[in-house]
Amino acid sequence: MDINKDQAGEKPKKLPALNIVSGKVEHRGFGAGSIDLSQLSSVIIDGDEAYLDMGALHAKSKVEKGIKFSANKEDVPNGRPYWIVWVAVDRKPEGSYYAGVTSCEMLVDREARRGWKILADHVNRMDYALKRRVMLDNIGQREKAALKKLLMEYNPEMWANSEDTLKQALA
Repeated sequence: MDINKDQAGEKPKKLPALNIVSGKVEHRGFGAGSIDLSQLSSVIIDGDEAYLDMGALHAKSKVEKGIKFSANKEDVPNGRPYWIVWVAVDRKPEGSYYAGVTSCEMLVDREARRGWKILADHVNRMDYALKRRVMLDNIGQREKAALKKLLMEYNPEMWANSEDTLKQALA
């Protein structure tokens, strides 16, 4: 009996595969309820400067690294204000655009290696950006100007395609 002949007609066994969750696939199995972050970016605003820092998606931005965060603002009396802005992009017939933009505050004292932020607020505002909301009422004019400059310079076409709600919020 030739063992290779007997196995030649059999199909190979399928091995278990990692289930990749994407916004394009609707299922209710393993990973249901996961958030697709592929269309989300994070921007850090530091005074007059705004820059992309994708590490913020996992609380590992340049500003957050090495900082012990507290939910008590009094723990960071010498904290410097920073803002994380969640920016979700989407497509419409005219092209890509900035669809959801929300901002979150945090204080960081680099010298003391202490910081303040409310994690629930950061998570909720990230979710709001993914749901295409614009929530920038908690940042000042200086921060709005820095964010507007970054968004306009990063991709002028996306800025042009963006809804008036965003443009008015950054006016």
